[in-house]
Amino acid sequence: MRTLPSSFDAPTVDAIDALLDDVVRAEGVRVLAAVESGSRAWGFPSPDSDYDCRFVYLRRADDYLSPWPRRDVVEWAPDGLLDVNGWDLKKAVQLLLKGNAAITEWLGSPMVYRSEPAFAEEFLALADEVGDRSLVGRHYVSVGRQQWARFVGDDGSMPLKKLFYSLRPALAVRWLDRRPGAAFPPMTLGELAAQTDLTSAQGEAIHELVALKAVTREMGAGAVPAVLADLVAAELRDRPWLEDRRTDLDATRVLAADFFRHAVRTYAA
Repeated sequence: MRTLPSSFDAPTVDAIDALLDDVVRAEGVRVLAAVESGSRAWGFPSPDSDYDCRFVYLRRADDYLSPWPRRDVVEWAPDGLLDVNGWDLKKAVQLLLKGNAAITEWLGSPMVYRSEPAFAEEFLALADEVGDRSLVGRHYVSVGRQQWARFVGDDGSMPLKKLFYSLRPALAVRWLDRRPGAAFPPMTLGELAAQTDLTSAQGEAIHELVALKAVTREMGAGAVPAVLADLVAAELRDRPWLEDRRTDLDATRVLAADFFRHAVRTYAA
């Protein structure tokens, strides 16, 4: 399965496809899903945005029976320019249960280089069953706070394109806060903005920032719009539900292990 926008640079897509083929040959793996992540998939690209291909893979079935496990990450950037990075499905399942939302974002990406039919749907169905919203919420709070602390200056200014890396996690937490039964928010900034009852001023400020980034190679540093600074601060705060703990960990591990074994039997290289 392949779903890429026509705006993607064709030579770059060809190069990414070639890198994925190299990974398959050199590592002896099967790529289950390879997608675009980063600013393009999140909905706020700039004219010079990098391409960020991320993938999930499986090794041969016998590799999972070895007393010497293989490395569970593949990082492939032979020319130092393009890179494709992937996780072993075993690692992806383990991180899912720890609340790392990156894997559900990857498999929810609308920009797919290649994918085994039904795999992403099966994985996301598992995520709905075993996802821990408090862990996912803490993931987004941590990411948003780290990015804010890293880039905001003493005078309250920051490189404006870096604001997105705190703003999107803040909206993800806001989305979760309003949906007690959900564990994983949408990945795109546009969906988050549309589904989190923003004020007109907040919505307009986000729209203006996205529109500016879409046509500007270098946005420069500047004062963060007050309406967005207040929004980030309000949403990246501690909340009681962030400290909730699931009590059915054994049951979720059984479901996750069953899914992994099924995937190995079905897809292993």
